[in-house]
Amino acid sequence: MLKAAIFDMDGLLIDSEPLWQEAEIEVFAELGVRLTRAECMETKGRRVDDTVAHWYARRPWSGATEDEVAERLVARVVELIRARGFPKEGAGHAMDFFRRKGLALALATSSGRPVIAAVLERLGLEKDFAVVHSAVEEEFGKPHPAVYLTTASRLGVDPGRCLALEDSIHGVLAAKAAGMKCIAVPDASSEAPGREARLGSRLVDADLVLRSLAEIDEAAWTRLAGLEG
Repeated sequence: MLKAAIFDMDGLLIDSEPLWQEAEIEVFAELGVRLTRAECMETKGRRVDDTVAHWYARRPWSGATEDEVAERLVARVVELIRARGFPKEGAGHAMDFFRRKGLALALATSSGRPVIAAVLERLGLEKDFAVVHSAVEEEFGKPHPAVYLTTASRLGVDPGRCLALEDSIHGVLAAKAAGMKCIAVPDASSEAPGREARLGSRLVDADLVLRSLAEIDEAAWTRLAGLEG
């Protein structure tokens, strides 16, 4: 039996992926690195330090250090979330559904504490999760399973009894590597044209792929239960 539901945050609970892309385009442009929204998708679901390292390796700049760039990105994203962050469709419904099923709720995100605080405050979710954990506090970020394994440990629940909810391929890979069931909800609103179908095909490792958290219902629950073994 499933005992916990562990939610990703950016692009799943809050419509923040377009805001991350906006911040990345602005901050990297100041360094002479011109990114498109499609290029920003290459690092979707990863930690900000991994994102900065990704682009420095491909288009190195002079002046600001990678740590300084990461700090600028986080500061800009926090500003945008506080001003324009909105919940994703079905976010509250999904949390209520799993809560009624008796599952503990937790958050496992690639974002650091400043972004987490901004999101939870903006959505009014400061008291909704038994555990809130950031991959920034792990040696490796997603797709490494560390953030999920630590979250399960802090919940006191075996990873095999946890359900992860994700919107990115990096997150799905992390959840499955941790031995968890996984529902993928591709964040099509932030996809570049023509990428939606390809994204869906890359999420085949998920146990269920839904179009929205609003689609979580008894039928989906029954399908997950049928996968227990």
